[in-house]
Amino acid sequence: MQWFRRAAPYIHAFGGKTFVIAFGGEVVADGGFIGLTHDLNLLASLEIKLVLVHGARPQIENRLLASGIEPRYVNGIRITDAETLQCAKESIGRVRVEIEALLSMGLANSPMANAQIRVASGNFVTARPIGVIDGVDLLHTGETRKIDAAGIRACLDDNDVVLLSPLGYSPTGEIFNLTLEDVALQTAVALSAEKLIFMMDAAGITDRKGQLLRELTAAEADAQLQTDKGKERAQHIPDDVALYLPCAAQACRAGVQRAHLISRHLDGALLLELFTRDGIGTMVTRDALQKLRPANINDIAGILALIEPLEQQGVLVRRSRELLEREVNHFVVVEHDGRIVGCAALYPFAKNGAGELACLTVESAYRDSGAGQSLLDNIEAKARRQKIRKLFVLTTRAAHWFIERGFSETDVDSLPPRRQSLYNYSRRSKIFVKPLPR
Repeated sequence: MQWFRRAAPYIHAFGGKTFVIAFGGEVVADGGFIGLTHDLNLLASLEIKLVLVHGARPQIENRLLASGIEPRYVNGIRITDAETLQCAKESIGRVRVEIEALLSMGLANSPMANAQIRVASGNFVTARPIGVIDGVDLLHTGETRKIDAAGIRACLDDNDVVLLSPLGYSPTGEIFNLTLEDVALQTAVALSAEKLIFMMDAAGITDRKGQLLRELTAAEADAQLQTDKGKERAQHIPDDVALYLPCAAQACRAGVQRAHLISRHLDGALLLELFTRDGIGTMVTRDALQKLRPANINDIAGILALIEPLEQQGVLVRRSRELLEREVNHFVVVEHDGRIVGCAALYPFAKNGAGELACLTVESAYRDSGAGQSLLDNIEAKARRQKIRKLFVLTTRAAHWFIERGFSETDVDSLPPRRQSLYNYSRRSKIFVKPLPR
C-alpha cells in the first residue's frame, strides 16, 4: 500500500509523456515478454505514450545456423549479405508478429483483461548502408538515417502503441538490417522522449567492486566505458552494457530527459524502476540530478515536508508557512531530480558581524551523499560575502556533526544581544560557533 501511494507523484508526472522501451529478442525467446506485456498495459492505462523497439539477434543466429550460414562480423557488427538479410527479415517478422499477438491478449481474470492495446507498425525508419569498415563492405547492414517522428506521433496521439523493428528502408526501396540500440536511440531523440529504457541481461551499471550505480551523468557513463588510458573499453563492462550505455549517454546529451538500463530478468523491473524513488537499475542523465541553489517561494512545500517531522520531534523550532514565506530568501536548498531533499538558512546579525546557521536538514536517504556538507559550505561562503566573521548554530541533536566541522561549544552570552533575547531555555539547545577567516 505504501509503495503504491509513493508512486502517485510519478503517475502524475508521466501522464502524456513518451517512453521509448528497447529490448532484445531474448525477452521474446525466453518467454519474458508475457510478463512485460502486463507492465506495458499498465503504463498505457496511465496515458503514457509507448514506443517499443525490439531486437532479434538470437532468432537471427538460430535461423542462420539452421540454414547452414556462418555469421560474419567486423568489429562486432554483423555483415549482412543477401542470404543473411533474408534470414534477418524472416526472424524479425516472426518476432514482431509474436509481440503483436501477446499485446493483443485480453483474457478475463488476467492483468490484460479489457486491455485493447492497438499496435502500430510501419516504415517509420529510413536507413542507409554503413558501408566499408576496415576494408570490409557490410553490404545490407545499415544505420538509421531518419525517423518519421510526425508519423509516430500521429499514432501515439491516436492512443496506439508503436512497435519498431530493427529494419530500415531507403528511398530506393532497399532494406537494411539495423541494431535495436541505434533505432531506439534515434527514435528517442527524434521524439524528444521523456525516457529511453534499455532492458538487458545485467542489473544495471556496476563499478569495479560490483556495486550497482543508481545514477550516472553522461560524462560519468563515458568514464565507465574507458580504461585509464581512455582508449579501450574497460574489461569489467558486459557486452550488452557496452552496447546500450553509450546510446543512453548520447540520448541524454541530445535532449532525452532520462535513460534507464534495467534487468530483463526481474519480473516487474520496469515498474520498479519507474515508480520507486531509487529504482532497481541505473538512470543516466545529462547533468547531475543533485544541485544546490537559493530557495524560492515554490520551494516552501518541500521545505515544510523536510522540517515538519523534526519539529514534531522537538529537534527544530516550529516555523509556520507564513514565516517561511517571509524568510525564504534566507534559505538554500538541495534539489534531487526535482525534489527538495535538504535545506539550510543564514540569518545575519550585521551589527555584531555574526550569522546564525539555522534549519540545516537533509532527508535521511541523502545524508551519505554529502548534501549536508554542501549546504554548510554554501552557507559559509554566503556569510563571507556578507562580511560575517563568525557563524553560530543552536542544536539539540547534532553537536558532534558540527564539532567535526570546526565548530566549538560556547554559551548564551556569546550570542548577539538580539539573539540572546530569543533563546529558549526550556529547549536547552547547545550553542556552537565557528570563526570565518577572510
